[in-house]
Amino acid sequence: MDKLDKINSITLSRGFFYPSAEIYKASSGFWTYGHLGTRIKHKWENIWRKSFLGLSPRYFEIDDCVIMPKKVFESSGHLEHFNDPLTECRKCHQRYRADQLVENATNKNAEDMTIEELDKAIEKNKIKCPKCKDDLSKIKIFNMMFPINVGATETNVMYLRPESAQSPYLAYKREFEAMRRKLPFGLATIGKVFRNEISPRQGFFRLREIVQAELQIFFDPKEITKCDNWDKIKSEKIRILKVGEKKIKDYTCAELLKQKIPKFYLYHMVRVQKFYVEDLQIPKQKFRFRELSEKERAFYNKIHFDMELDVDTLGGWKEFGGLHYRGDYDLTCHQKGSKQKMESVRIDGSRFIPHILELSFGVDRNVWALVDIFFKEGERDYIAFPLGIAPFDVAVFPLVNKKGLPEKAMEIFDSLRKEFNAFYDESGSVGRRYRRQDEVGTNFGVTIDFDTLEKGVVTIRDRDSMKQIRVDEGELVEVLRNLLGGLKFSKAGELVK
Repeated sequence: MDKLDKINSITLSRGFFYPSAEIYKASSGFWTYGHLGTRIKHKWENIWRKSFLGLSPRYFEIDDCVIMPKKVFESSGHLEHFNDPLTECRKCHQRYRADQLVENATNKNAEDMTIEELDKAIEKNKIKCPKCKDDLSKIKIFNMMFPINVGATETNVMYLRPESAQSPYLAYKREFEAMRRKLPFGLATIGKVFRNEISPRQGFFRLREIVQAELQIFFDPKEITKCDNWDKIKSEKIRILKVGEKKIKDYTCAELLKQKIPKFYLYHMVRVQKFYVEDLQIPKQKFRFRELSEKERAFYNKIHFDMELDVDTLGGWKEFGGLHYRGDYDLTCHQKGSKQKMESVRIDGSRFIPHILELSFGVDRNVWALVDIFFKEGERDYIAFPLGIAPFDVAVFPLVNKKGLPEKAMEIFDSLRKEFNAFYDESGSVGRRYRRQDEVGTNFGVTIDFDTLEKGVVTIRDRDSMKQIRVDEGELVEVLRNLLGGLKFSKAGELVK
């Protein structure tokens, strides 16, 4: 089996994620988070909250409806511009995203290509229907919005939101007043969005029901050139693939400032890179920012870098988030569409509508990236989740299922689960139980044997090294606390020879 098959075998059988309503063979692009996947997702989200809401005491999370009036998306431009290029097989009538077909055939990014350029690329590269190998139709535009009828008359058409960003924009007027009309302030959302993808693919990479985590920062446009922590970050190096370059390079913030990337933006680039490399512990060589050209980025984005990760099962570098300086485009559009003033701010005699810096992340993609990047192949296949990300911190096993060991193991398990994410298992040999927990990434195993009953000692096993130490039962909580806090396993006690 290749890496993807091995990961799918574990994630499907162990309860990470699986197709939604799979017993009915439902449409692709919809997935259920199982009990382990839900834990990983919640941990990612909580790390995200700590990382980005912690940047300012004036950054807060809101929770909004996913169904919104049609007028919202007329004003935002989604009903006119939220489109994908659609092509159809002339024989079997299977539909495809044209840019994906071109990318697969040429191994080049095609998202910035026009309809005419995509048509020419399909013809030049002799791209056929992947299913039946027949010719493809001319490309046409397909809008990805999900309309729904609200109420009994079926005349009130509303839409499922295609991105969570609109929620903070619509809440801006209320929240600006509630926060005493002071800038900057940030509104974050973590929630569902919906996109009618033509051809969902690659598991969690193209979905129709998506979870996004976004932070919208509202600020005085003159502040884009400022950063309170500039002296601390000016020497920080950021990994970037610049427009027109073929190699990733490390640039200091001071160097990037000379390239007209402002301080406020650079500060958040540093924070985003730390989130991936330090908070999530993703190897630095697996992370980069990719600068988008003027042709690739949305016309309202003054600066746009995507966060990309190198993920084997997705074919290499893929987008997992974006950092966008959107100017005053969004609030101005909603002011015009709603005919309501978006409380402009008066500072130093000038009045303006705040600008927006957006930090946007696809949660599902990021969860998949964790599984892929930390998957280890070899004598045993397992997911080496870092501390704080694994679905379980510790698993508790009785050595055998008799002579009082299960009862003692359950007593210790009940004491551990008050502080740690713990799991109990007494089914099968202890070796098989270790392997099952290794597969899903549990950091440590605690085995209860007859010495536990007679001498009050237990065995702690490390997932990665498979080494073991013996500790007194009374010291178990403190030792686990230290291990999960980052203490090296070799220093946690005397290793069993």
